Amino acid sequence: MLVLVAPGQGAQTPGFLTEWLDLPGAADRVAAWSDAIGLDLAHYGTKADADAIRDTAVAQPLLVAAGLLSATALGDIVPGAVAGHSVGEITAAAFAGVLDDTAALSLVRKRGLAMADAAAITETGMAALLGGDPETTVAHLEKLGLTPANINGAGQIVAAGTREQIAALEADKPEGVRRVVVLQVAGAFHTHHMGPAVDTLAKAAEALTPGDPKVTYVSNKDGRAVATGAEVLERLVGQVANPVRWDLCMETFKELGVTALLEVCPGGTLTGLAKRALPGVRTLALKTPADLDAARELIAEHAA
Repeated sequence: MLVLVAPGQGAQTPGFLTEWLDLPGAADRVAAWSDAIGLDLAHYGTKADADAIRDTAVAQPLLVAAGLLSATALGDIVPGAVAGHSVGEITAAAFAGVLDDTAALSLVRKRGLAMADAAAITETGMAALLGGDPETTVAHLEKLGLTPANINGAGQIVAAGTREQIAALEADKPEGVRRVVVLQVAGAFHTHHMGPAVDTLAKAAEALTPGDPKVTYVSNKDGRAVATGAEVLERLVGQVANPVRWDLCMETFKELGVTALLEVCPGGTLTGLAKRALPGVRTLALKTPADLDAARELIAEHAA
């Protein structure tokens, strides 16, 4: 059984879309998406520097576009399940047939703009904590006023809060935590700081007509499989201000009997977590078109 997954913000790197645009039809597809959402995805995916693509309003649609483009290059796929980390859930919703590509990109463009506006209200940030006991770590974060915004499993929790709270965490890390790595993101995503973005996204979602998932859709909220498009959309709106529980998603992958995990472009982050948390599960990350042949072999062996 194959699960197809999509990474979240922070996975993008300068020029990562360049080789993908050389594939037949890819440049035209990206140009049409760019026109639809008013953002030059090809420019940002090929020529923009790290600071430009760190902008939340740019990074999020760029990641969804990359995920859709790389999945399209694989041909017809019938995975046993789909999931995405944070903004990657919108990519997964498109994989599952809940949203078409244009609707997914329109929604993520509005999401990115709304979250960027919310992040501008207060100077906030995020930091990854490596190692340590999850319960001890979460209790320590709460003592410092921080939110465990991403509980990723495999010994990784991402904290979010004000810049002052992040600085306090660096000076006083939880017992057992080896490292605190401040992330290059523009705000405290998946916390109450993103509250204003929820209202904006809810209004945007009202204009959409979601379909029910055609394959098992695993949600960040609680790792549960969601059966209706309406609930998927409701969860996509609420997750911008609530923690990502990727650890519970991976527990569900185990329960479903997943034997292989394929991460779409720009792959690597979720594959790394799976290697540590899902022993025995085959993993592959789509980083460049050179990975497509290996991905097709994996699909042939493990997909329905």
